Amino acid sequence: MRSWKNAWDLLAIISFSVLLILIIYFFPESTFRKVTGLLFILFFPGYSLISFLFPEKRDLDVIERIALSFGLSIAITPLVGLALNYTPFGIRLTPILFSLASFNIVFSLLAIQRRFRARDPFTPKIEVKKGIGWEEMSKLDRILTVILVISIIASIVALIYVIVTPKQGEKFTEFYILGSNGKAADYPTKLWVGQNATIIIGIANHEYRTVNYTVEIWLVNATYENNRTVIRHMYFFDRFNVTLNHTPVNIEGNWTPQWEMPYTFSIDKSGRYKMWFLLFKDYVPPLPSKPKKMKDYTGTEAEKRILDAVEGKIQNLNLNVIVRGI
Repeated sequence: MRSWKNAWDLLAIISFSVLLILIIYFFPESTFRKVTGLLFILFFPGYSLISFLFPEKRDLDVIERIALSFGLSIAITPLVGLALNYTPFGIRLTPILFSLASFNIVFSLLAIQRRFRARDPFTPKIEVKKGIGWEEMSKLDRILTVILVISIIASIVALIYVIVTPKQGEKFTEFYILGSNGKAADYPTKLWVGQNATIIIGIANHEYRTVNYTVEIWLVNATYENNRTVIRHMYFFDRFNVTLNHTPVNIEGNWTPQWEMPYTFSIDKSGRYKMWFLLFKDYVPPLPSKPKKMKDYTGTEAEKRILDAVEGKIQNLNLNVIVRGI
């Protein structure tokens, strides 16, 4: 008999899929999101597909349906991600969320239609019994029951672990320079002696701890000879510190800077230079002598700073600058 009560399970999947979308966007830190999200990924896709393929009660029993629902969900979710990888949307939260929600809703609606047309449709019923009838079960049913119990326990343990110990992402620091208009363009690469120029220096801390950053700026004249960097002149230019707390990475929303500083400078010595911006975390190697602007450290241990930067051992940025005499 056609009745919406006979499709309560599929209607619940549709409702929870829509509800999860709302929770993620309005209450992203909710524990309910994690609980529903686990079912959304590990159970709903397989169950809606199984219900569509096997609407008759005689096709599969309850244990087989639940076990196959977990197994198919584990197979379907990666395939959806693989398909998204070859689209302009990519593997991100919003595309994955709406793709899986669409899959769950579409196959649930199709399953409801097939269930209404079935002669003896499968309708899940919640019944409380004193026993599970272990002795009356076939060998296959016993195996599937054990697998189902293990899957449920594993899912609960995984959920508790995710809630109690949230996984940390990759630890890194954003370090960048922009032109005076705030874009990665129009850098001051050609200057006159004494001419003022402005850039924007930015840092964002994703290290999961508070970090004391030190930025050192050097004017370096170097050549590349016999597969090695030869430093001709190495002038200390500037140094400053900034302490930043950890800020999470927001890959879905609009990117916003954590710390930026307009930096105005002028160079009083003509020549061709590479302006190096070195970023140190917490510890700064000492210089052979007290730093003084435009002091030449060529031939000292300070050269190791630039050589390490060339090899990528120190986080750095650089800017080619030509300074002409007046």
